[in-house]
Amino acid sequence: MSNAPTLPIVRVVVPCRNEVAFIGACIDSIVKAERTGMDLELWICDGMSDDGTREIISTAARTHAWIKLVDNPARTTPQAMNIGLRPEGYAVGIILGAHAEVAVDFFRKNLDALRDHPEAGCVGGIIENVYLDDTSRRIGAAMGHPFGVGSAHFRTGLKEGDVDTVAFGAYRREVFEKIGYFDERLVRNQDDEFNYRVIKSGWRIWLSSAIRSRYYVRGSYAKLFRQYRQYGYWKVFVNRLHLTITTFRQLVPAIFVIGTVTGLVIACIWPMLFPVWLIGIGSYGLIAMVSALRAAPKRTDVNGVMLSFLILHAAYGIGYVQGLLDLVILGRGPKASASDLTR
Repeated sequence: MSNAPTLPIVRVVVPCRNEVAFIGACIDSIVKAERTGMDLELWICDGMSDDGTREIISTAARTHAWIKLVDNPARTTPQAMNIGLRPEGYAVGIILGAHAEVAVDFFRKNLDALRDHPEAGCVGGIIENVYLDDTSRRIGAAMGHPFGVGSAHFRTGLKEGDVDTVAFGAYRREVFEKIGYFDERLVRNQDDEFNYRVIKSGWRIWLSSAIRSRYYVRGSYAKLFRQYRQYGYWKVFVNRLHLTITTFRQLVPAIFVIGTVTGLVIACIWPMLFPVWLIGIGSYGLIAMVSALRAAPKRTDVNGVMLSFLILHAAYGIGYVQGLLDLVILGRGPKASASDLTR
């Protein structure tokens, strides 16, 4: 009989659908990562891809017994997460994106952080953006600056310690046993909502700068607008669900949108107030320009970064206002358009 200690089982869950351009590199990075001191499982929960993604996953699964292709007929992200996380048999569950690649020491650093911070139910790290073209570089620069995303420290890398959410989190199994799983009604914000419950239940979330991953940023202003409008919309659903404002930074874009529109209306009624409105808009533009100058990788990117800032703030704010109207004031359920995937 062997007296060798039992290694912790780490299950990596990757929600995926039609990611033929990225899933191979994602899998390769996981295969090349250090796995000493753990038993690693990779569950790729695929939403019935029809672009060749499944063939890439199947080939990897035949080569590595610890890689598994799992069907996700519902084709939504929270369904995929839960399909991978509900079955027992693991000590740590990690959520990863199909557009992501992990550092060689990614899994070891996650386990180190969980060991060093027993009070943390979840740990996560810093995301390095990888740009596919000029547009994605400009979007990524805006999303990596505090003016664009506020205190999303896993993007900005400006803090190590307790945070309210992380991307690609590593969760103790006990967390799911205590608070359940991801809310499958949420097309967006399912991780933020879950992390809110993690903290509310008494666990902490720890951000470690030693945990590193790369993420390939999509390059479309139109998709960015639709994505962040949905984020704002579904945040209202989360607020209604918990009867609270989960983070006050979420209100800033809505205040920006409401203030801009109502200020213009008031200025049209009382023209003497129009200069005040212009000062407000000008102040926003000045802060956006200074932030873009600091964030832009190239001088030619400044205008694109400023545009990305405006899209991030306006889209989220518009979505939040629409959510307030539909879900709170009128008491309706979520609109169908708010449930369309925009990846």
